[in-house]
Amino acid sequence: MIARRHGWVALVLALSAGAVALLNTHGTGTTPAALDQQLTAEMRTTLERSDPEQHQHAGHGAQQAGEVICGVRVYGHEPSGAGALPEVRTVYGFHLCGVAEPGRPWDVAVKLAGPVILDMTTDPPGIQVVEATADVKFIDRLHEMFPPEYAEVASREALSEAEAAELRRRYDEAAF
Repeated sequence: MIARRHGWVALVLALSAGAVALLNTHGTGTTPAALDQQLTAEMRTTLERSDPEQHQHAGHGAQQAGEVICGVRVYGHEPSGAGALPEVRTVYGFHLCGVAEPGRPWDVAVKLAGPVILDMTTDPPGIQVVEATADVKFIDRLHEMFPPEYAEVASREALSEAEAAELRRRYDEAAF
């Protein structure tokens, strides 16, 4: 009877230790939805803190001084199996930013937009935009720079309606 009781105690202790080990190895990760939210916030913050010239397109530099306000969409990241923000090395997405100058409405604001890659291995993260060249068309350059699954999405989708509305609200707040 005592041996049987010791057996049950040993089993309970073993199961408890296993549960603790499982929580310690997997409990530090982030849910995919939470990681996507963190990546979105990181992309927006990185672009808004950068000089507009760092994410200009086709030679359209933002000459004016003003606050950069961005809407972003994350298409994916590498490694794709990353469970937490510090594990992510590269983020692929789209950005639409407006330079909010006092009194300048959105419709005439300097805007910077297009597919973007963040290099998360540097501090601050590096920004690389997709641009056509004299020899390479935009869509071909997109496919050169983005993994196929993200290039496909980037070729047809930009900001969500909710993100675009939030961008406009934040822009108007900064400009007026």
